[in-house]
Amino acid sequence: MADHTLSGDPPVPLILRRSARARRISLRVSALDGRVTLTLPPKVRDREALAFAEEKAGWIRSHLAKHPPPVTVQIGAVVPVEGRNRRVVAASGRGITLSDAEVAVPPASPGRSLQRYLKELARDRLAEASDRYAERLGRPYTRLTIRDTRSRWGSCTADGGLMYSWRLIMAPPGVLHYVAAHEVAHLSEMNHSPAFWAQVGRLYGDYAAPREWLKTSGSVLHRVTFG
Repeated sequence: MADHTLSGDPPVPLILRRSARARRISLRVSALDGRVTLTLPPKVRDREALAFAEEKAGWIRSHLAKHPPPVTVQIGAVVPVEGRNRRVVAASGRGITLSDAEVAVPPASPGRSLQRYLKELARDRLAEASDRYAERLGRPYTRLTIRDTRSRWGSCTADGGLMYSWRLIMAPPGVLHYVAAHEVAHLSEMNHSPAFWAQVGRLYGDYAAPREWLKTSGSVLHRVTFG
């Protein structure tokens, strides 16, 4: 994998990836974080791939324009926490304080400090929701793991382990609860059959709105970077 840049204002970082299975140059713009990846057959030279990207520059930039820009956590940035936008401000002490409009973090390392805080808050909220839904279902889970996943918001293993993306703590609470109900429902239905969705409905209620939110707005959560 190699890093290059598409010329223009602003320049666009490009990731070049070689694949033995590729038969031609392909281009992908991630809906999650806007990363632009060029996949090359083994014998295609970098300069040929870069020329291909320059030919597609208009398409790349129009695609990127449809998505909000990345947000780097620093003093003054606005970051969603539990579905509410909060401005990051400097804390007077070492702790983190959350209010309706602000989150106060240590100014020396705002990104790392806020990330640790959000992971802990996510674990608390997801454990609480999972416990409630598992009790309602009548089936316990075996463990709960928090990760920073790109391809899924949660999962359930055959032995009852639940995994969630900690970034759900930035989404509205109803979205976090829906994902918890979704994964807990897999404790009884390890599929996405009508019986599974009926179980999700029994646990959560009408899940149409949070499911749609994840489809249309979930990528925003991946655009927050913590340095």
